[in-house]
Formats: sequence, C-alpha cells, structure tokens
Amino acid sequence: MLLKEYRICMPLTVEEYRIGQLYMISKHSHEQSDRGEGVEVVQNEPYEDPAHGQGQFTEKRVYLNSKLPSWARAVVPKIFYVTEKAWNYYPYTITEYTCSFLPKFSIHIETKYEDNKGCNDNIFDSELKEQEREVCFVDIAYDEIPERYYKESEDLRYFKSEKTSRGMLQEGWRDSQDPIMCSYKLVTVKFEVWGLQTRVEQFVHKVVRDVLLLGHRQAFAWVDEWIDMTMDEVREFERTIQEATNQKIGIFPPSISISETPLSSCALTGPASAPSTPMCSDAPESLSLPKDRPRKKSAPETLTLPDPAPSGATQGSDLGPSTVSNHIQTSTASFNSELAEMDEQ
Repeated sequence: MLLKEYRICMPLTVEEYRIGQLYMISKHSHEQSDRGEGVEVVQNEPYEDPAHGQGQFTEKRVYLNSKLPSWARAVVPKIFYVTEKAWNYYPYTITEYTCSFLPKFSIHIETKYEDNKGCNDNIFDSELKEQEREVCFVDIAYDEIPERYYKESEDLRYFKSEKTSRGMLQEGWRDSQDPIMCSYKLVTVKFEVWGLQTRVEQFVHKVVRDVLLLGHRQAFAWVDEWIDMTMDEVREFERTIQEATNQKIGIFPPSISISETPLSSCALTGPASAPSTPMCSDAPESLSLPKDRPRKKSAPETLTLPDPAPSGATQGSDLGPSTVSNHIQTSTASFNSELAEMDEQ
C-alpha cells in the first residue's frame, strides 16, 4: 500500500468550486470519451448517510484499454473497465476505484476542501494515527502535464477570466492570491501482487497526480462557463452531458445488467470521494520502453481473449476466474519479461 496526500490550490472559494468541480467532471468526461471507450455513467442520484448527511452518489465505468501503455495491455483484456464509485458530501468527499479483473487492485481517495493555501497539516490526522504519508503540493499553473493534454487556452500562466478578473497566475501566486482554496486529497493505492507491488503503485500515483493536475487546471480555465450557474443548473448540465456521453460511447460488450435498486447507507464501507476525471495513461520514464527498440516476441503488446461463449451459455456480469484463468500465467510471464527488459536498460 502506498499513501500520499496531494494539496492542490485554486484561485476560487470552496463554495465556488462546488459548482466548478461538477461542471468540469461532466465536460471532461464527455471530451475524453469515444465510441467503446471513455466514461459511462451508471448511477447519479441523491444519497443520504447517517454520519455525513445529504450527498450525491455516482457510479461510473471508465473504459481504458486502448489508452493503456503497452505493458499494461499485455495483461488486461480488451473489455477491461474500472468502476468508480463516489460519495459527495461536499466539502467532504470519497472516491473508490476497483477492477473486477484485478481483485487485489484498488484506489481510495478521501478529499476535504478548505479556504486556505494548503497550510493545514492536521486535516487528516484523525485518519492517520498510525500511518505515514508523503505530502505533495500540485501547482495548477507551473507543474508540467503530459504533452498530449496541453492546450494553450488552458495554460493558467496566460489565462485571465473575463467574469472574475482572476489570472494570469504568476510564480508564487499561492502566497498572494485572494480568494484561494485548497483540495486536500488523501490517496491510497493498493496492488497486492508480489514482485510488482511497488512499481505498479508508484505508476498509479503518477497517473492519479496527472489526473488531479489536469482536472483542476480545467476547472479554473473554464470558470467563465460555470461561474454564473446555480446548483440546479449544473445538475441539469450533468444530466444532459451524461446522456450525450453514454450515447457517444455506444454499446460496449459484454452487455451488463444494472440494478435499479437504490443504495442504502450500509453499502458505504469506507470513506468516499468526489467524482474524478478519467485516468490518463502516460507511463513514467521508469516504465517506458525506448520507441526505437524492437520488442521481444515473447512480450506481446496485447492479449487476445477467446470468442465469447454462445448465447445459450451461462455468463456472469464480470470477468471471473473461469474467463481468464487460461491467460493469466501467459500474460504475467510476458509482463515480467517486459519489465526485465526495462531493468536491463
């Protein structure tokens, strides 16, 4: 398990960001979705918890296969998706990511928002009595993002809001900006597979950091689009974009039935976090292979699954051992081979 606390400051108030976050997530998910890949919204409805009160529950499926790096595609079937469940009791939220294909993999994000510049060192102390974590400040204006996600219109060093007159953000802007708020995110990554745990958990944290950086950049870069919205208006925007996004993704095999039964408060087994943006897929240098070096034939880039069972056969709603048991050993061997090649470089 690898635990980190990310602190992301914004030139907004906590109350303003409540609208901006919802707007950003919906728009970003729609932009990043394509037929068969992207973010499918399964549930988005009010939710009440005995401890945290009224909130909003969302469940999404993030389809990522073609966006994964080649070393991950070697062990992941083409119908791979990540389930995101989020409980939003703003300004306290929780998000959990799981994958049926990787039962020992999970990401847990607990978030708290405060109107300060990231100076509260005790915000998660009650949850960290016996756990140490690394604190990472994320600068939405000056930290680098993956090149393919860069847009000049979203470069906060040069962006200035017409409606709020905030921006352009200069070096050291967090010390002089008013208003200012901070998203405190406690991120726990688990990948309990011997021999791969440390490397995979570090990679996932790199991905999570990039996602948080991009999402918060966009929330402020789009501020003139949402700053005048009410909560009812942004919820209506969510519903409209949700329908458009699901249509854009299209039918993604296998078809899976979705229960209409509302969740009860007892379904929440751990802390929940705000909805998140889709994961990006850029691997850190430690996991990347030189593009001009030929791969060994023993390390296939993708894993081909057998044809689906005939319609009369009994199938479960998720990938289980019966579906992939014949492929895990081969795929893991290929993955280890590729990792070994990287270590030799």
